[in-house]
Amino acid sequence: MSLREKKAAKKKEEILRSAASVLADKGFHGTTMEDVAANLLMTKGSMYYYFKNKDDLLYQCHQMIMKMSIDKIEAAVHSHLSPTQKLKKAVHSHVLLATSEKSMFMMMDKPTQNFSGDHLDHALQQRKEYAHYFDVIIKEGIEKGEFDHSIDVRMVRFIILGALNWILQWYKEDGPQSGEEIAEAFSDHLIRIVEKK
Repeated sequence: MSLREKKAAKKKEEILRSAASVLADKGFHGTTMEDVAANLLMTKGSMYYYFKNKDDLLYQCHQMIMKMSIDKIEAAVHSHLSPTQKLKKAVHSHVLLATSEKSMFMMMDKPTQNFSGDHLDHALQQRKEYAHYFDVIIKEGIEKGEFDHSIDVRMVRFIILGALNWILQWYKEDGPQSGEEIAEAFSDHLIRIVEKK
């Protein structure tokens, strides 16, 4: 990647983060491309250099945070850690992303309402891929005797992801606990669901 391409990629990332903040604050239908541009002190025209329209902007926000999420959990899955440590790492990474990129993370909510056609298909496939990695870790833990063999893998994954995704509803940057503290607490508590009794 050339220096020019790196600069363009960095600028696009900056726009996406800013756009996510505006979209999270005003909602998709209440946000215009002018709002996003004004937040970045850019012209509306320059926004169209990076994105076709508002739908494309929202989709690119979703793509960015999904890529970050999948990269993190893939790193846990393919590490040499034990299944217990892999699951803790996956939970920890999810919480840190959700708390440090809260506005961006909110772009993943309700894909069936936000996308259609190929965009919806791709968004749902990415979510399925992300969830599947939790299944992989849990199954490995059962096979290696670290996790209770009687647990329902799918149900446990629903419980874990449900708890993780609910963080967006109550987390505040100026709250009593930092993202790191919440990540530690969640990884400790959620691992107890699968631990061998």
